[in-house]
Amino acid sequence: MTTIAYIAVSLDGYIADRDGGVDWLNAIPNPDQSDYGFSEFMERIDALLMGANTFRVVQSFGVWPYEKPVFVASNSIEEAPDGYEDRITLVRGGLREILADIRASGYETLYVDGGKVIRNCLTEGLLDELIITHIPIILGGGIPLFAELDEAVSLEHKQTDVVGIGLVQSRYVTVR
Repeated sequence: MTTIAYIAVSLDGYIADRDGGVDWLNAIPNPDQSDYGFSEFMERIDALLMGANTFRVVQSFGVWPYEKPVFVASNSIEEAPDGYEDRITLVRGGLREILADIRASGYETLYVDGGKVIRNCLTEGLLDELIITHIPIILGGGIPLFAELDEAVSLEHKQTDVVGIGLVQSRYVTVR
C-alpha cells in the first residue's frame, strides 16, 4: 500500500492555530478559486485515513468534501455521528494493523491526514510520500505538523512548485 500525506502548513510550521482552527487557510487570496492541485491529488488515491481531531475539524466545514471512502482512526469516538454513518468507517488499533486492514479491503493508495496520524506514520516508517504546501502566514503558535519525533526521518526532495499567489508546494518521498 502507498501512503501519502497532503497537508498545508504555516511558514512557522503549524497546521492549526492556537485554538485548533484552520480558518487562516481561507484568508489567502485566491482570485482564480484554485484548489492548488488537490483534486488532481485526490484522483491518485483510493481512500483516506485521518485521526479523530482532523475528522472533527472537517465536520466543522458544514460540507463533506470527500467522495472517497474515509477511515477515521479513533479510540475516543464510539460510533459515527448522525449523518456520517455512510461517510466514515471508524478504525481502532495500531497503525500497521489499521493499514493492513484497509489494504485487505482492496485500497492501494491512501491519503493520510492529520498531524498525529502523519507523525505516527513517519515515525513507524509507514509514510511513502509527503506533500506540504507552505502558506505565506506566520501564526506564532498552534499545533505543529512535526512535534517532537523520537528520531530523524530522512526525506528525498522530488519537486517544488509555486502555486496560487505565493504558496510553495513541495513533494518528498521517505528514504528507508
